[in-house]
Amino acid sequence: MMMSLKTAFLVSASAVLALEWSDGTGKLPALGWNSWNAYHCDINETRILDAANAIVKFGFKDAGYEYVNIDDCWSVKTGRDRRTQQLVPDPKRFPSGISGVANKIHALGLKIGIYSSAGTRTCAGYPASIGYESIDAATWAAWGIDYLKYDNCNVPSNWTDACNACVYNLNNPNNYVNGTCVNSGNYCPGGYDYTRSNSAKRYAIMRDALQAQNRTIQYALCSWGSAGVEQYGNATGNSWRMSDDIQDGFKYVTSILNMNSFNLNDVDFWGHPDADMLEVGNGGLSVAEERTHFAFWAAMKSPLLIGTNLYAASDEAKSILLNKYLLAFNQDNVYGAPAKPWKWGTNPDFTFNATNPAEFWSGESQQGTLVLMMNTLAVSRDMTANFGEIPSLDADGSYKVLDVWTGEDLGSITSSLTVKVASHDTAAFLFTSGLSQ
Repeated sequence: MMMSLKTAFLVSASAVLALEWSDGTGKLPALGWNSWNAYHCDINETRILDAANAIVKFGFKDAGYEYVNIDDCWSVKTGRDRRTQQLVPDPKRFPSGISGVANKIHALGLKIGIYSSAGTRTCAGYPASIGYESIDAATWAAWGIDYLKYDNCNVPSNWTDACNACVYNLNNPNNYVNGTCVNSGNYCPGGYDYTRSNSAKRYAIMRDALQAQNRTIQYALCSWGSAGVEQYGNATGNSWRMSDDIQDGFKYVTSILNMNSFNLNDVDFWGHPDADMLEVGNGGLSVAEERTHFAFWAAMKSPLLIGTNLYAASDEAKSILLNKYLLAFNQDNVYGAPAKPWKWGTNPDFTFNATNPAEFWSGESQQGTLVLMMNTLAVSRDMTANFGEIPSLDADGSYKVLDVWTGEDLGSITSSLTVKVASHDTAAFLFTSGLSQ
């Protein structure tokens, strides 16, 4: 079999097969911007290029953000080119074509992403890619595309699964209690092998089509956490959506955080559960909630895709998105594992709780041990990090502590650290220079 110059192959990562590109793409979570949360279908060439220029102007490129991703609604809605069967960019929205936009984004030293769905139509009703995977992958490669978000809308009946995974849905939560399906339905039995599901096959077809191209195109599965994607996601894509869509409210942040907290034991390099695009800067979250949102998305090693108009975003929002310590943790090339809960807090039984997820987290990095303490309650409260409870710290050790939000050196602290945390805020610290006593 002839291999493309940009080969991809499967390796074992934390005992889970993972898709690895030979040029290193996908080893670390993707950093970039996506059009959907800010604009939904109201996109055009000007807005995409404005976003690219903002990434450069406001220092996001220098901080490591590189992808400028066009979401749904970029093509003509009537159908494909009758002769070539290729998708056709909307000439009114994108007069330079997608390839022309790609050239301009590449000229800025950035990369460009595109969107489609593993169905007959996209979620907004535009032509999608099932049955046309090879044509579309070749088209995108020829246009200079670097990233594909592949959604899960309008799946034809012959590609639906024989049974369904029970997935928590924030807008219909009654079917899922403490991680267990509680109502009747066509749910798969425990131990069901989703790697053999039609969903796994649908997404694998596009993976193979992308691998056949002479260009690396990072592959992001947007399967909404359905069909047991945690079983096949790493072997199929560079990231996989582990939940339904985020919206601009704190209950979406906590519910997704709660769901993902149970997915992290096998997360390492080459494959990342995607907690969905960021809502920082869009107005539905307080500053405290934005800090919590960004801190945990970074700490869980989720892709970090900005979803706001950076020209309209507040300086505080941009500062959160540019936090160098959290970005360094997310992009650490030595420690691939995410931060994980070391104590649940207001939910001491470690059970599924979409309102009060785990509050105390830690993870190792080249910078030191990252410690997060999130206050899910409606009032401020004192929160304590006891060193003896935190993996990698000694109970009686003395550590240099840095405040991640302010950059302030808090000096050497022994045994425990107590701080007041505002409602829905997260205290974040780096512990270094341990000196056992």
